[in-house]
Amino acid sequence: MENLRLSYDDVKGVFAIMPTPSLEGAADPEASATVDIDETVRGANALVDDDVDAIMINGTFGEAPTLTLEEWEKFTRTVIETVDGRVPVIAGPTTLNTRDTIERAKFARDIGADGLLLGRPMWCQLSSDATVQFYQDVADAVPELGIVVYHNPSAFKNRLTPELWSDLADIPQVVAAKYGSIDDHYRDCYAAVEGRLRLMCIEKDWDIAYQWFPEEALACWSSGAACDPLPAVRLREAIYSGDTERAEVICRRMTESLSYLFPEGDKSLFRLHTIALERARMDAAGYISTGPTRPPYHVTPEEYLESARESGRRWKQLADDLQSGSELGDNSPK
Repeated sequence: MENLRLSYDDVKGVFAIMPTPSLEGAADPEASATVDIDETVRGANALVDDDVDAIMINGTFGEAPTLTLEEWEKFTRTVIETVDGRVPVIAGPTTLNTRDTIERAKFARDIGADGLLLGRPMWCQLSSDATVQFYQDVADAVPELGIVVYHNPSAFKNRLTPELWSDLADIPQVVAAKYGSIDDHYRDCYAAVEGRLRLMCIEKDWDIAYQWFPEEALACWSSGAACDPLPAVRLREAIYSGDTERAEVICRRMTESLSYLFPEGDKSLFRLHTIALERARMDAAGYISTGPTRPPYHVTPEEYLESARESGRRWKQLADDLQSGSELGDNSPK
């Protein structure tokens, strides 16, 4: 589709997911104006300077569920103005209903967003027909913006089938998806979209996705970029240059780091505490200071948080090893 600010062909490389930094006191349920604007500016500049290909905001650990409208608008505007067109910014307008989502999408469009990281209303599970209608309605309201479907089955209460992905790919504005990790359905879903939208997997699985779909799987989403984008950037270089062995080693180190995010090795516990755990991980890595988690998602056992911090430290060690040119086999934090 012509005149899209974010097209299918623009979805390449590392799509970094940025947290929404918070000020001290943000965990207070009566706090207001909790966004740390200075750290937002610094973090957005750092991601661009360190060579990510796009920035996505207002997802889960970007705390879309906990920001007030005023905070959401201020953070979104700050990131877009800071980036100033150097890379695409994909804003997250997800709410509990279509009308509020469209209102936020129009705000993002009017201040210069390139696309939308768009989840679906989740108070009640949407049927397949309602899911397609929701994305069509938002696309009709802001036809200039490319849409990245935010696919998080645990949050949005349903898993998109290959048939549903094919229907979504018929909407011209739907150019990509934040798919998650590769699962048993990934290959069938990618085959169903027939080169019409990119199903971006998490960075640790990118080497596999690229081996399966070398013409289509040209991008990944990266939460690790908020810990330090260097591992994802070096992975991009390895994949694009055909260095399969190096890509596999980097992905193996990423996977080892990420394993510490799952309390007691249990992904269901991670889903209960995703926001706090991801922010603890990022804080420990030291690349972006996330600040306190906003309520009600700030209630998390300390032992879970410490494991997440270890994940961040190990990601940082991977970045340091890559920066120094060290062999990547040693994954113990120094």
